[in-house]
Amino acid sequence: MEEIKNKVISAAEFFERNINPVPFKIIDVREQIEFQTHNLGGENIPLGILLKNSEDLEDYKNEEVIVVCQHGLRSETARRFLKQNGFQKVRNLSGGITAIRKLNK
Repeated sequence: MEEIKNKVISAAEFFERNINPVPFKIIDVREQIEFQTHNLGGENIPLGILLKNSEDLEDYKNEEVIVVCQHGLRSETARRFLKQNGFQKVRNLSGGITAIRKLNK
């Protein structure tokens, strides 16, 4: 299984990959109300739930997974947790949704 060496993805690279899609799974670890306000189209699994139910994500263990939150802190916690649980291709969106919004201004 190929391991991703770079544990973060920049807002610019994320934006570019969405224009020229390379398949990856987005997991948004913010609370549901935050997700409903603005999101990047991923699956919403709040951090507290993800930390208790990572076995629900077993199907994605061999896929590239990008975790996102508002600023990149919760998603880094999620990235580390998933990495410890066998996810080799997991990255954190550096700066989170805030960085994406700044890029789109």
